[in-house]
Amino acid sequence: MVEIVDTTLRDAHQSLIATRLSTEDMLPILDLIDQAGFYSIEMWGGATFDVMLRYLKEDPWHRLRIIRERVRRTKLQMLLRGQNLVGYRHYPDDVVEKFIELSYRNGIEVFRVFDALNDVRNMATSIRKARELGAIVQGTITYTVSPVHTLEYYVKLAEEIASLEVDHIVIKDMAGLLDPYTTFNLVKEIKSRLKIPVDVHSHFTGGLAIANYVKAVEAGADFVDTSISPLAYGTGQPGVQSLYYALPEGLRPRLNMEAVRRISHHLEKLLFGKYKSLLDVRAFMPDPNVLEHQIPGGMITNFLQQLRQLGAEDKLPEVLEEVRRVREDLGWPPLVTPTSQIVGTQALLNVLNGRYSVVTKEVRDYVKGLYGRPPAPIKKEVIEIVLKGEEPISVRPADLLKPALEECRRALVEKGFNPSEEQVVTYCIFPDLALEFLEKSRTASKTKLEKAFEELYDEVLGATL
Repeated sequence: MVEIVDTTLRDAHQSLIATRLSTEDMLPILDLIDQAGFYSIEMWGGATFDVMLRYLKEDPWHRLRIIRERVRRTKLQMLLRGQNLVGYRHYPDDVVEKFIELSYRNGIEVFRVFDALNDVRNMATSIRKARELGAIVQGTITYTVSPVHTLEYYVKLAEEIASLEVDHIVIKDMAGLLDPYTTFNLVKEIKSRLKIPVDVHSHFTGGLAIANYVKAVEAGADFVDTSISPLAYGTGQPGVQSLYYALPEGLRPRLNMEAVRRISHHLEKLLFGKYKSLLDVRAFMPDPNVLEHQIPGGMITNFLQQLRQLGAEDKLPEVLEEVRRVREDLGWPPLVTPTSQIVGTQALLNVLNGRYSVVTKEVRDYVKGLYGRPPAPIKKEVIEIVLKGEEPISVRPADLLKPALEECRRALVEKGFNPSEEQVVTYCIFPDLALEFLEKSRTASKTKLEKAFEELYDEVLGATL
């Protein structure tokens, strides 16, 4: 019998409504989510940290603590980008270790760790630290399709990840490229060779995720990831309601479907009320074309916006074709943050300016090896064009980074703050956003204190008159 990882509070709204679901709107359903019978709820990590600071003006740590207070039966889970944590570049080991320690202390019990390039060196520090703390660790395969990403490639990768003594192996299909029989064969092979629990995470982008999950369960998968419809499907995960009935009774998860129904009703009111302006029908519709061009829907939307601004919308087919060529040039990286942005931007520049006549800093860093080891060798001619004779690095990228935790603490103290450990780590990851958030919080606290003194003064003055 399969168990369910619910992604409603993280990946579902990240994929479908730009990660804009506020903590306030999560509160009414937390008790119900805790009663639903999920193995865990993925409610933190990914883009949530950035978006909460940048757009929602919320403290991510506060959300974690509030949900932990309300959800007592169900494990809390986060998505961690390995050495990138919840950001877009590599951070030093001391920052990585402290972030994981604080995440665990504030309520995270399951860490799902992945690397965009499947470079296990970039996952090792996170996995080791989480294991030391006693957390459940999910080592993650970032799934994509290319000439080098064969069944044998993925099984060897799973063996390498399992050697770090993780608790589960996750197959992360972020672009919706898995098909049912590849899913079956991959789960079956990993289970038979490694005897380790397997979790399948598939997006509905290509329209196949329900079928993938049915075959995954038949192959012995221990967990699958779903969200709660109507915050489901399209570029998100499939709805748990549909999967429940797609499985034969003997394989269905033990869920409180009445609790799920009530959560669904709350989400429906939110989506067609407060969040109506964020609804884009394209995000909720499957796109079978992704199974051919393999480009996530968000990338295509960004390309259209950029080309429209330049008056070059007719170039979209060339850009989509160039993405495939750039991927091949760069050793077939999976298209997930941050490699999707690296490949996409360079493909756009190649079409508009000529191949590699303009090269982004991110592509230089990638070719230099500062993001890690790609799945296949980068083409020699591209290395020569980009690095101009400079040699790529061969060490783990984070080995080149100096410890930063104390430097971040000193920087905040010099700016007049008495920071908590969480604030220091937040500043290390997103210095500008963290500083802006702390300044506003300080101003708001000062205003609140001044108002309290005024009210107290008025009360005392009134009593003496």
